[in-house]
Amino acid sequence: MAYDKFTVLKSTAVPLPIENVDTDQIIPARFLKATKREGFGDNLFRDWRYNSDDTPKQDFVLNNPIYSGKILVGGKNFGSGSSREHAAWAIYDYGFRCVVSSFFADIFKNNSMNIGILPVQVSDAFLEKIFQAIEADPKVELEVDLPQQTITIVPTGASESFAINGYKKHNLMNGFDDIDFLQDIKNEIGRFAESSRY
Repeated sequence: MAYDKFTVLKSTAVPLPIENVDTDQIIPARFLKATKREGFGDNLFRDWRYNSDDTPKQDFVLNNPIYSGKILVGGKNFGSGSSREHAAWAIYDYGFRCVVSSFFADIFKNNSMNIGILPVQVSDAFLEKIFQAIEADPKVELEVDLPQQTITIVPTGASESFAINGYKKHNLMNGFDDIDFLQDIKNEIGRFAESSRY
């Protein structure tokens, strides 16, 4: 199994109400030398999190202890820029399992789903409701239900549906990457190959 199965996630959330967050801001290019999906979380939003002397910037949300959880709530157009997979790796390695935004760059969205992060695209209005709920109570919980394709602000019950590709949904719910999926259906592939012989 490539990663943990994603079914229903109930968690507090970290708010990042900044639009047009690109992949170079998520993980700066100087940290792309590694090829394994390990250690990237340390440098997630590196230039926003740390000063040049490596001391934490106190006003950045990841350095604020009142915010925590497995859900990152970003502004519109999250993950734009280059196609680097390392951006998704950094988010996963830090501990996030879901990113919420009102719009995602397609390549970032696919890279995320390939490694077990669920990108939940909501309306601008619902995104604003989420930000307001977190601002009112940093410990407010969100519930992301992948089987039902809904996201809910738990205390208020406010909810919205989200779309997802059926193949990606199946893989996320089973903890599969593309190779795992093929391994899972290898018997079917074998039977088809056998039946297709001349």
